[in-house]
Amino acid sequence: MNNAVPVHKIRVLIIDDSALIRSILKEVINSFPDMEVIGAASNPLQAREMIKTLNPDVLTLDVEMPEMNGLTFLEKLMRLRPMPVLMISSLTERGSDAALRALELGAIDFVAKPKMGIVTGLQEYADEIAEKIRVVFKAKIVQLRAGAQPEREVLAELGSRITAAEKVIVVGSSTGGTEALKEFLVRMPADSPGILIAQHMPEAFTRSFANRLDGLCKIRVSEAEGRERVLPGHAYIAPGHSHLLLKRNGANYMTELSQSAPVNHHRPSVEVLFRSAAQNAGKNVTGVMLTGMGKDGAIGMLEMRQAGAYNLAQDEATCVVYGMPREAVAVGAVDEIVPIQDMAQRVLDRLRKVAA
Repeated sequence: MNNAVPVHKIRVLIIDDSALIRSILKEVINSFPDMEVIGAASNPLQAREMIKTLNPDVLTLDVEMPEMNGLTFLEKLMRLRPMPVLMISSLTERGSDAALRALELGAIDFVAKPKMGIVTGLQEYADEIAEKIRVVFKAKIVQLRAGAQPEREVLAELGSRITAAEKVIVVGSSTGGTEALKEFLVRMPADSPGILIAQHMPEAFTRSFANRLDGLCKIRVSEAEGRERVLPGHAYIAPGHSHLLLKRNGANYMTELSQSAPVNHHRPSVEVLFRSAAQNAGKNVTGVMLTGMGKDGAIGMLEMRQAGAYNLAQDEATCVVYGMPREAVAVGAVDEIVPIQDMAQRVLDRLRKVAA
């Protein structure tokens, strides 16, 4: 007699105006034993009724569709019936801006449509699509509050040029990280130490993400180019095609880019950034681990702590996915666990303490 408990399949509703994309996504998703497509809608109005009747676990949502824009639909959905959403976005500047806006509105993650050869491309992305559906299904959903979000207060300046020049902050993040990074960076004052960031994100999106943050922050935010001096009041985001490393050149910290093999299945990898910080900056580093799936960066963060760095991790309550912070805590790499809304303040408090 077979007493095995049946595995719950993740029930997915596809929303895309392209019949071809709907067909391919259905084939891809149904090829995995732990998920199934329970419906496919060609527009948000049709999807609205299907959500009511089918009660899916996860939505895949295209951005540009007739009748109602995907972002408009997403905003309404997350106010009225918050649920896990995976965006399907085109690999264009316009597509990347839309995907980033979708994350602001409450989508958990996105998959980039290939520009050419959609049939072949999406089939090659099958494993990525499946893994992201699993992550989205388990992620924490945040309901949007009515009205505009309040502007975050920029924190008081450090007032110590020596501290800012000698110190450096390194940050790792993945799923949910775009909003967590925004929460952290908008509060940083203009004289904060230089900040290096490894966020798991496709290369077509990192420049748009950096530009978006630059328009919101007191500090300057840019996509790292490599071989640039790490300056106070600047944040450098790893481009989606390369690892970002912290190097030392005399008295100066420098950025370096590398297209060596992915580490922990990622390029850019948090592990690579954190290990370079441990090797080249030691006790002058403050490490920050934000929301994300997996364990990328945990060992590198431990190496930083062993080299004298002070490390903070985002707490479970404010993480979209408490994966990377949990792994860092588990290996003993973390000095302090902090809610995301307090992270900037705690980092600055620590810098003031060591400068005193």
